[in-house]
Amino acid sequence: MLAQRLMWIAWPAFLLAGVIEMLVFGFVDPKDLRWFGRPLPMSREGVYTLAFFAFWLMTMLSSAVTTLLSVSPFEVNRCHLPIYGRPEACSKKAGNN
Repeated sequence: MLAQRLMWIAWPAFLLAGVIEMLVFGFVDPKDLRWFGRPLPMSREGVYTLAFFAFWLMTMLSSAVTTLLSVSPFEVNRCHLPIYGRPEACSKKAGNN
């Protein structure tokens, strides 16, 4: 289940990062970028790579927040221990396996 949720986060973020990369660098030449008034000391490919990973990280964070907010209260409060091994704070109901 965790691997599935990670893919729900990473794959759409990867696709969107690629689209953002194309849109941004369709209008901006990496050689025209400045950092504190100086040209960036990287090649165009280096700027493309760093920007892609920055875009991917930002879109993954957005997808992660969406995934976190989509978790139902039942999933959050469910006790994952077997009925006979649960502490008092964990519900003894059979439906909460």
